[in-house]
Amino acid sequence: IELLEIETEEGNDATYIENAGRACLACKTHLYSALEAVADAAMSPVEGDAKTDSPRRVVLYNGTNADDTRDPTRLGLVAASNFRVESPLLYTTKADVRRAAKHLGLPNWDYAAAPCLRSRLAFGVEATRKHLRVVGEAERRVRAALDLDHTTNLRVRMLAKKRAMVELDEDILLAKDASNVLEREGFLDVFQELGFRSYGVRSFKSGAVAAVVS
Repeated sequence: IELLEIETEEGNDATYIENAGRACLACKTHLYSALEAVADAAMSPVEGDAKTDSPRRVVLYNGTNADDTRDPTRLGLVAASNFRVESPLLYTTKADVRRAAKHLGLPNWDYAAAPCLRSRLAFGVEATRKHLRVVGEAERRVRAALDLDHTTNLRVRMLAKKRAMVELDEDILLAKDASNVLEREGFLDVFQELGFRSYGVRSFKSGAVAAVVS
């Protein structure tokens, strides 16, 4: 199967950069537009091929599950609907997806979710390449300092006024004594080196800085 990698342009989209509640819609619109263009090119008739009068359409699929549909901030689902993207797991819960993956022997069945870096930015904090790079590097350093594996939820949120917020699963937060470890490891200096003014530590909550836009 041929693998084709293409670049998308959401990073240049003013709606995405603004991060005022519709960034996910803008991002997924760019994604599906690019995939649709690739599909159209792949379906274009090639000289010498047998002609057919029957219309053909490449079907796009995503991994949306039942739990995703309960999250009002996932405006990417609107983009999926606009592009007639199919969701085979639409009526399957995330827990059932994990159980099936474990049954099939997939090594990542219990990995923590890994949403896009833009989801770390608080409502109104611009989704610039610099901000995305900074939160990615911050998470890498925190994960290394606390010796966390891929089954642990970790987020470094970028809040207003250049404040970083480290979020961890509550049991890990306590077991690792995360606040004290990061303090001993000099993470105030680490975060300031990355451009933050201060940081805090709290329990992980999915979508903690998301905005709901009507």
